[in-house]
Amino acid sequence: MELRHLRYFIAVAEEGHITRAAERLGMQQPPLSQQIKALERELGVQLLRRLPRGVEPTDAGRAFLAEARLVLGQIDHAFASTRRTARGELGRIAIGFTSSAPFHPFVPRMIRAFREGSPLVSIALDEDGTTQLIQNLREERVDVAFIRTPVADPAGLVVDPLLEEKMVVALPDQHVLAKRDDAGLDLKRLAGETFIVYRRHSGPGLYDAIFAACHAAGFSPLVGQEAPRIVSTLNLVAAGLGLSLVPASLQRMHMDGVTYRAITGRHQLVAPLHLASRRGEASPVVRRFLSLAKATAVAFRSA
Repeated sequence: MELRHLRYFIAVAEEGHITRAAERLGMQQPPLSQQIKALERELGVQLLRRLPRGVEPTDAGRAFLAEARLVLGQIDHAFASTRRTARGELGRIAIGFTSSAPFHPFVPRMIRAFREGSPLVSIALDEDGTTQLIQNLREERVDVAFIRTPVADPAGLVVDPLLEEKMVVALPDQHVLAKRDDAGLDLKRLAGETFIVYRRHSGPGLYDAIFAACHAAGFSPLVGQEAPRIVSTLNLVAAGLGLSLVPASLQRMHMDGVTYRAITGRHQLVAPLHLASRRGEASPVVRRFLSLAKATAVAFRSA
């Protein structure tokens, strides 16, 4: 028995007429009659009662009709699910991100756009540090990761640069530089101040970029505290332990006790936003996400 036999029988039972069923199926009436008789012989039961002007299912035929519809419904669902999965419209994706990444408007906008475009895909979110996210990516615990720093050992990975944003100075509210009405601060004015920095991980990153910019401005920053996350630096700034240089999007936190100032002058700093993934990724869902992220980043830069 083949699936087409089920479709033939359903058409005949629903039409109540061999000729009309043949027209519906796009075939001739004699071959259809032969297929139905062969099906009855294979099952060893009479499925259709012949009438003067058509046919009707027997009791056995009605039972077979219900089961045939159920089987074909499941098969059609399996076909549709397989096609959606192949197009990246069905499945699961685990998205990792560093603590500061979600404050950039691009990240929540991107995840929302993906959810709206792929409502049948299950999304899992995981926040962690860059080093752990890269390990999770290699161990397939996450599928993509929004990170802020370059990857020291990118073997087996693809790290796509998406966007850059300016960094700003985060100051305690009571700091003398926070009380001035200046539109911004030149890095030179931060010489001698106590810095709270994001802890340096393996490889170059924001830690190195901050030190390089300060050196270019003519001084070496005095580090008072190192925080495990960029966001954590703001808690220490609010406590009055020093100042910090953070991505501008963190101003969206509106943390009590913290004032932000733009960086002016020649010594500017930018914070990158990268999207890391596994090289040769096979998942259609992940490939769909990566394609959308790159296209959205281009549109974001053009806006």
